[in-house]
Amino acid sequence: MATLDESLTAIRGILGDLASNPAAAGLDRTLSCRLTDLDQVVMGRLAAGTVHDVHVLPHGPEVPKADIRLTMSSDDLVALTSGQLSFGPAWASGRVKLEAGLRDLLRLRKLL
Repeated sequence: MATLDESLTAIRGILGDLASNPAAAGLDRTLSCRLTDLDQVVMGRLAAGTVHDVHVLPHGPEVPKADIRLTMSSDDLVALTSGQLSFGPAWASGRVKLEAGLRDLLRLRKLL
């Protein structure tokens, strides 16, 4: 199991890559990544080509609902950022869950 620090480094890497992609221009969305094995949620905001306000909350009913929500284990998050795991097959097999509105899903398709 990856540590919370390793997971934060990985999520900042993914979000930084998303934010710098030209297809993300004008995107202003809240993001969350629930780490099932750590029982934590990493929250942040993707806006103006950068990632803002990255913070960690314990998983529970008081966690605000983000516009774009990912759910996975910390090991899968680290594997995604290291290139050992591809998003498409991980999503298709249920290892990674992605929840978002239709417009966001269509835009993310260009980013991932």
